Amino acid sequence: MSNENLTVPDPRRVGVVDKVVIILDALEVGPANLSTLVERTGIPRPTAHRIATSLMGHRLLSKDDLGRYMLGQRLTELSSAVGSDRLMSSADPILQQLRDLTGESAQLFRRQGQFRVCVASVERPVGLRDTIPVGSRLSMKAGSAAQVLLAWEDHQRLVSGLAGAKFTPTALAAVRRRGWAESTAEREAGVASVSAPVFGRNGKVQAAVSISGPIERLTVHPGRLHAEVVIRAANQLTEWLGQNSLPQS
Repeated sequence: MSNENLTVPDPRRVGVVDKVVIILDALEVGPANLSTLVERTGIPRPTAHRIATSLMGHRLLSKDDLGRYMLGQRLTELSSAVGSDRLMSSADPILQQLRDLTGESAQLFRRQGQFRVCVASVERPVGLRDTIPVGSRLSMKAGSAAQVLLAWEDHQRLVSGLAGAKFTPTALAAVRRRGWAESTAEREAGVASVSAPVFGRNGKVQAAVSISGPIERLTVHPGRLHAEVVIRAANQLTEWLGQNSLPQS
């Protein structure tokens, strides 16, 4: 492939970091074997090979079935992290609106390993409420937000996540089908919640928007009361992240 569309600095006058960027830019147009990578970048073959090998060690590059260099999974993960920062910066006004519409505390959760972490929270100002401060680490084994964060995972992570969980595969299938989850006394006695997924550009669930409060107000079927408005809030965040259309159930 020709490098005529790439603006390549003189590799003799740039440092290692610059060479890394030049290689990543060159692979943005598609996979390349070492010879093609040298052609696209102008970087000497031994140097290109050394840098590419190092980038593979950091998962910034990988190889396809033909043995060609291609952009790696780590770049996707870093891109998701950027989306997370953007997500949190826009969450508060949407959560405030959700709280005002439902009268219940509203939260935004993201998965971190075996936990879900509250990254944004707006509490009901008065009366009995479910208080979840920002930074709280809750179990991925219980609660409507945990259901949402797990329901769209691949099969292996789904099976692993269900081990010891208070919800069942049937429950997660229902979450995927209808696009929201509910729980009553699953995470904590007397507490009910409703959650919906926020999707990123890659079609994967990036976060869960939730409301939570006492069962006395939310009832044993809180989704009947608030699923529609929670989904609407989650869709606003999905659209803000640049998702043009929601994945199919």
